[in-house]
Amino acid sequence: MSPVALQVQRAVVLHGAKDLRLEERPFWPPHYNHVQVAVRSTGLCGSDLHYYLEGRNGDFALQAPLVLGHESAGVITAVGPGVKNLIPGQRVAIEAGIMCTECSYCQAGRYNLCKGMRFASSAKTFPHLDGTLQDRMNHPAHVIHPLPDNCSFEQAALAEPLSVLIHAGRRANLGSGQRVLVFGVGSIGVLACALSNAYGASRVVAVDINEARLNFVKSHGFASQTYCLPMGDKAKTTEDQLRRAKDNITAALLKFNEPEGFDVVFECTGAEPCIQMSIYRLLATFQAAVAGGKVMLVGMGSRNVMLPLSAAALREVDIHGSFRYANTYPEAIKLLASGKLRNIEKLVTHRVPLEDTARAFELLARGKDEDGNMVIKIMVGPSS
Repeated sequence: MSPVALQVQRAVVLHGAKDLRLEERPFWPPHYNHVQVAVRSTGLCGSDLHYYLEGRNGDFALQAPLVLGHESAGVITAVGPGVKNLIPGQRVAIEAGIMCTECSYCQAGRYNLCKGMRFASSAKTFPHLDGTLQDRMNHPAHVIHPLPDNCSFEQAALAEPLSVLIHAGRRANLGSGQRVLVFGVGSIGVLACALSNAYGASRVVAVDINEARLNFVKSHGFASQTYCLPMGDKAKTTEDQLRRAKDNITAALLKFNEPEGFDVVFECTGAEPCIQMSIYRLLATFQAAVAGGKVMLVGMGSRNVMLPLSAAALREVDIHGSFRYANTYPEAIKLLASGKLRNIEKLVTHRVPLEDTARAFELLARGKDEDGNMVIKIMVGPSS
């Protein structure tokens, strides 16, 4: 068999903290049970930003150059041997994780916990698996999801972060008639609000330290009411920090007129004070989560957190961790195409071509663009 002629494509490659290079790389036809996708939209997220700024994301440090990006959609350009039900020209969303399919977690439908999981754009495993900030990528067909005609590439790219919330919502038994409190209104927090509304929540409120973001979620109908946490000096002791958590959540619940707390709390910041506020029982009457309610820890931040567990235990508040997602993409795509996530397109505030990805990360880090406009979700696409 004659060798396959190499083709060249562009990729945005991270070599270290703030060392992002646009490179030309060879690529090959897809292997068995893989497809090749021309990437049309990639959303940048917090983990991408950590890699860009620090060369690591928590415990996972770069060991070799890595292509970032994992919130993506595109068009199939080629299919490998063995692929069924997918054809060139088909519009698809790319699920970034590749599970082993054989371990006990995969067999139980909890493949997000798969020990052999390889995740595109993550440095957890080595060799690293490149992400989607490139012109094309080859990816296993079983984690490629066809799109309906009324789902755009940008909407489909939101299927990945939306999946995070769908998974968390399932663990919280999120449903109609519930009162929901969301801590943190970055892109994940906005999606938590949008999903709660789509599921029929009776009330959705939000808490953050950024007044502009709170105004955004309220003006676009993601939350009916908001509360801006006061900024203060860093607490000197654990006791002082817990006292502040009590005072802050007391003030917020008074404003929301919900002295008994909320049915579901989505903690989307990962910040220790917000986790404490999510759980705390205050003055025997004030607590973020109602007795028997659920706190979903969605945000990834502080590694070690001082928690008021006795307060949670006395009120039978369930504290759930939530890691990535499993079997969520079909529902995410269906919701995005349905129009039930009202104003979700407003989440995308900026769009840049692939060659300007470094500028996109700088915008995301600052939170504002050169004109002072707020940055929430940036989509990277092909050159115009």
